[in-house]
Amino acid sequence: MARLDPSSLLDLPGVRLVLKALPGARIVGGAVRDLLAGRPVSDVDVATPFLPQAVIAALKAAKLRAIPTGLAHGTITALADGGQIEVTTLRRDVETDGRHAVVAFTDDFAVDAARRDFTINAMSLGPDGEVFDYFGGEADLAAGRLRFVGDAAVRIAEDYLRILRFFRFHLRYGQVPPDAETAAALAAAAPKLSTLSAERLWSELAKILSVPDPRPGLHLMAALGVLPVLLPEATADWLERLDRLAKGEAPAEPVLRLAALIGDPDRADLAARRLKLSKAGREQLAAYLDGPLPAVDADDTDRRRALADAPHAVLLRRSWLRHLPGNAATLFRSRLAMNERPVFPLQGRDGVALGLTPGPALGLALREVCAWWIDRGCIDDAQSCRAQLARVVGRPPS
Repeated sequence: MARLDPSSLLDLPGVRLVLKALPGARIVGGAVRDLLAGRPVSDVDVATPFLPQAVIAALKAAKLRAIPTGLAHGTITALADGGQIEVTTLRRDVETDGRHAVVAFTDDFAVDAARRDFTINAMSLGPDGEVFDYFGGEADLAAGRLRFVGDAAVRIAEDYLRILRFFRFHLRYGQVPPDAETAAALAAAAPKLSTLSAERLWSELAKILSVPDPRPGLHLMAALGVLPVLLPEATADWLERLDRLAKGEAPAEPVLRLAALIGDPDRADLAARRLKLSKAGREQLAAYLDGPLPAVDADDTDRRRALADAPHAVLLRRSWLRHLPGNAATLFRSRLAMNERPVFPLQGRDGVALGLTPGPALGLALREVCAWWIDRGCIDDAQSCRAQLARVVGRPPS
């Protein structure tokens, strides 16, 4: 077995204290993988042969706080030295249905490792730096090869979310294409994604869309038939829009990249509801795909109108998502940057001063005046807007 210097992990808040309280425990999963890969590690998970109640007792004996966050699955959160560390009793799967697993506890690290998804996630590390690698994860990590532990089809059938996890980890660690067996298993299981909850699907898709460049993974998802099942609203030209985002150095925002995949404002609401995006997420998606974009040669008045309707950031994202030929995109963005977003000069108190009661009627009147103000190029000051508000509500201005 290989050996590593574990000090960078042991020095994280609480790790030494937890391992000292639980003799025989090891650091497992992503922390070991990323230490081997030379990547920063901020979270450490620990596995132990101790049964959950024994874990709680041992932590309390060491004067550490223990929170039973997932007792049925053997998970205790240890609070130590300002850190939060998940401690899980070694497990084996008793029953799986593609979504959830029924587990039993074991005292065998190899058995626990055998239930994990990928070889690079199945390694563990002792406090002395000894690496326990039962399935060749270290070699796979060095080769940029993502492999399931054991039979790919069996691993996927245990939890179909592993289909999407494969593409996420492949984007982060993969340097070579999946082997034929893995590719076939992913393609065959793709229709089963429809059995998973929308929340789990969007959570995993959002992580895929958050990597620096998701295009290679999305292209592979499309080639294996996964993307059409996951996001049937995606249009054929999604790659062109993602290319424009990359060229424009757009931020790695999941909703922006989701908008690039969909492209069509008529499909956006359907996708947002099916994936159960938050209200803010739905509004953001709609704002990116459905809204006016001033012409490249628009004058300052037209740009002010557009900025009053949507902030710079939204207009910039709309310009990335919509094809602007030649140098038009660069010209549009430079001109957009020359204009500040105008601020509507009225607030609710202006209506109250006219004798209106705060509520829906006042809000409607203010929106009507705001539309009038925008239509006129956002040039009217507060006094003019108050006079217009008085006309709208039929009250003489003060």
